[in-house]
Amino acid sequence: MTPAAIFSRRRLTLALAAAALLGGTAAVHAQNALDKVTQTKTIKIAVPTDYPPYGFVGLDLKPQGLDIAMAELIAKQLGVKLEMVPVTSANRIPYVQTKQVDLVISTLGKNPERLKVIDFTHAYAPFFQGVYASKSLQIKSFDDLANKTVAVAKGAMEEQELAKVGPASMQFKRYEDQAASTAAFVAGQTQVIATSVSNAGLMMQKNPQLNAEYKLLIKDSPNFIGVAKGEDALRMKVNEIILAAKKDGTLDAMAKKWLGRTAGDLPLTE
Repeated sequence: MTPAAIFSRRRLTLALAAAALLGGTAAVHAQNALDKVTQTKTIKIAVPTDYPPYGFVGLDLKPQGLDIAMAELIAKQLGVKLEMVPVTSANRIPYVQTKQVDLVISTLGKNPERLKVIDFTHAYAPFFQGVYASKSLQIKSFDDLANKTVAVAKGAMEEQELAKVGPASMQFKRYEDQAASTAAFVAGQTQVIATSVSNAGLMMQKNPQLNAEYKLLIKDSPNFIGVAKGEDALRMKVNEIILAAKKDGTLDAMAKKWLGRTAGDLPLTE
């Protein structure tokens, strides 16, 4: 073998060794989020701050809401400091995908597209469309909506689903969009509003004089916690925390406080 061939072979061997080392390092890095959290005594969690009742800034200028409470619970159970990172719907997945945060707790639903880029824990809270009205109005079943006026956004899922289960005498008042239907209810133009829990939360936060509350469930879509791909140790640890909180009633209490209903039977991931 010529000197040139020997040199070339050595370069190839070194290159392969370096690639293997880098690959090993990447594999370790892909699994070390929980170790990093444990070592630094800090966990970074992406949360919403403009989406009541899940995450918003209170009158004391501090973040609060169900997602905030869940982030605080996880940090407490891990025995570490919580660093909250405000995110929007558009950037919440990239934040955890690129590991700028360890977890994302931000009304995140699970679907096939998202499963391609991040992993999910067990569900921790419901996200739903419901019927809301004044506490003074007795509504315990869909039959109680008989002859009631209901504000809805034109063509919205709330109207379509409610029409399937509500009485024929229920009177829909259709408005151009969710903002208009909400304004109509706030102004007293209807007795009831059918809307998402997030919109209802914002409405009740801005208009406490309504004394409105959740009455009936129209459709449920649970929230999950997002984790970067490959971070199985952290994901499983969070799953343990969720299961324990589900068993001792903490999840139900949190949902009751912020959403007006218990968490219910939430789905588990594999």
